[in-house]
Amino acid sequence: MLDGAAYNFGFLDEYAKREVRRTILKAIAIPGYQTPYASREMPMGRGFGTGGLQLTLSLIGQSDTLKVIDQGADDSVNAVNLRHFVELTCPGVSTTERTVQATIIQSRHRIPEVLLREDQVLVLQVPYPDPLVVVEASEEKRKTMHGEGDYSRLLTKLYEDIVQFNEITISHRYPTKINGHYVIDPSPIPRYDVPRLHHSPNLILLGAGREKKIYAVPPYTSAVPLAFEDMPFRIENFVDSKGKRHACMRCGCTNSFLDEVISEQGQRQFQCSDSDYCNDQLALKVQHPEGANA
Repeated sequence: MLDGAAYNFGFLDEYAKREVRRTILKAIAIPGYQTPYASREMPMGRGFGTGGLQLTLSLIGQSDTLKVIDQGADDSVNAVNLRHFVELTCPGVSTTERTVQATIIQSRHRIPEVLLREDQVLVLQVPYPDPLVVVEASEEKRKTMHGEGDYSRLLTKLYEDIVQFNEITISHRYPTKINGHYVIDPSPIPRYDVPRLHHSPNLILLGAGREKKIYAVPPYTSAVPLAFEDMPFRIENFVDSKGKRHACMRCGCTNSFLDEVISEQGQRQFQCSDSDYCNDQLALKVQHPEGANA
């Protein structure tokens, strides 16, 4: 069992933390640029949030409150393990399941439903940081394309999708242009969350430990998903065949991102992805039945 007292605060040594912080500053100064850094070995496999965890451990202090979520849920295996690791290696740091109480939020695959504040930092775990990898295998060539703002081949890929399926079928990792230049992979967040990157009041940091890259969307920065004038970007609408929006089976909410759940009877049901938001809506429904979904 890992003994937190046997390690430096935050597990990483101070030299590693300083390098990550310098990389963060460069990433903020050049929005969307994939800034390389010396990703450290962590006591977990790469691909399980090591990039996001290194960002969190480099930023967190004893006065911070941390929230860790996986696809919106606080009680998933990935979220619980990462939160427990921080509790072991960062004595004195508080953890919470409430979005409004957190100063640092580390997330896999979702952005919290509640609009974040300027004093909060959102850390997103990223498996593959470069959206150009689907059209160009050479990293050297991809760097040149990013530097020149040449995303014609990526746009062609989207156009081919439209020709074949009559719409852009990308459900997550939707390529998004930051500050009018660099196009990023916004981590596997759903399309529903992509518009919330645009002019967000909080700092958004994205860390890819396996690929050794950090990039950022600074506060109040333009973030525009790639699309065409005659085929605009759209998000998931969660409507049934009659055009009625599905509601959360737990809290009745009709304005959140929903996960599809198959019941024991084989019926399709829907539930809020963000567990904290769902709990708030449920409490509001109990207190004010008519205003819960306002």
